[in-house]
Amino acid sequence: MFEYMGDRLEKAIKNIRGMGRITEENISEAMREIRMALLEADVNYQVVKEFISNVKEKALGMDVGKSLKPDELFIKLVKDELVELLGKDYVPLKLDKKPAIIMLVGLQGSGKTTTIAKLANHLRKKENKKPLMVACDVYRPAAIDQLEELGKSLNIEVFSKGKIKPVDIVKEAITYAKEQNYDTILIDTAGRLHIDEPLMNELKDIIEISNPSEVILVIDAMMGQDAINVINGFNNELSLTGCILTKLDGNTKGGVALSVRHLTNIPIKFVGDSEKLDGLKAFYPERMAERILDMGDIMSIAEKVEDIISEDEAIRQTKRMQSGKFDLEDFLQTFKQIKKLGPLENIIKLLPQARKMGLNNIQIDPKQMAHVEAIILSMTPYERRHPDILKASRKQRIAKGSGRSVEEVNRLLKQFEEMKKMMKMMQNGKMKMPF
Repeated sequence: MFEYMGDRLEKAIKNIRGMGRITEENISEAMREIRMALLEADVNYQVVKEFISNVKEKALGMDVGKSLKPDELFIKLVKDELVELLGKDYVPLKLDKKPAIIMLVGLQGSGKTTTIAKLANHLRKKENKKPLMVACDVYRPAAIDQLEELGKSLNIEVFSKGKIKPVDIVKEAITYAKEQNYDTILIDTAGRLHIDEPLMNELKDIIEISNPSEVILVIDAMMGQDAINVINGFNNELSLTGCILTKLDGNTKGGVALSVRHLTNIPIKFVGDSEKLDGLKAFYPERMAERILDMGDIMSIAEKVEDIISEDEAIRQTKRMQSGKFDLEDFLQTFKQIKKLGPLENIIKLLPQARKMGLNNIQIDPKQMAHVEAIILSMTPYERRHPDILKASRKQRIAKGSGRSVEEVNRLLKQFEEMKKMMKMMQNGKMKMPF
């Protein structure tokens, strides 16, 4: 997502590096590149036109100070305008009512049922909520079964009453939630292949009886600009409070994310970035703009790490690194924690300048990671704490025990020593982390 657009924007900004100042002449080519990048990413034409006009007007109206280079100033302007397009500020869910009721609506095939399970999982983990999912899609075959299966896999209760009227299901669900002290109710509603009057009437009835805090449209980002018509169609009838874009991990060009808020004034609250049940992320406009411009998304990395590594453990490991006592035992523990973060290439893509360094297309074979772990586990605890004692005979035993070659054992030890040198350089202030 956004990688092609980001590459084009990077190329555009390169054109004005080294210039003494920003002029209409030296940014004209950059503006053409940016315009093409946005249009090819399926951003709405009117949005592109306004974006280009705003950047150009602000760029030509600003003086380049001694502390800023023209390309740095231009990047800042482009980033600020992207943030503005994406909605400017993070818009959290309204969860102050007890119970807070969140109603998800959308067309058939948008991923609504899976998304409601992801959202329930997010609320439980990130907001410490006790969610109840309510199965109100009584028309699509196996929709109720699907939600119940998702509920079982997450250990989150699903309230269902079979194929009775959705309004009656919601009434009973609200009563049940209050009795069982659920603080959040998530209603999975029926979808259609297109917007029609019976669907809207049913959704309006549910809204009237439940008075939800949030009415959120789940929409497939791969729809492209048709998504704008769908959002407006639902919003005109239901007064949406936000939308969730799904399948942003697929082949979508991502342009719809840059058009939604500007054209509909409906905030993007979450994006689906994987098929896994933890693959739903709160939408932060500034973070997204920085990812588009290859500035990285360190906050998202930090949040992922916080979910896996406790603060005490992080402090302990940092002290070990700083003291120069970081050994293979520590490395093994860190390695196991990194594996819990998910595919490593997804983390690497969030680093600043990942595209520039060619890291956005990196593929890390899980088997290679398993081989590393096998080698370290074939060492004795003493050897892991004192890797300097690993001579030829020990290496042969470790290689045999792990089913790997002596060359692979040597390679791992060399990489470990290089990593320790880098840590020492960071500690001595000779090298800075990219963030």
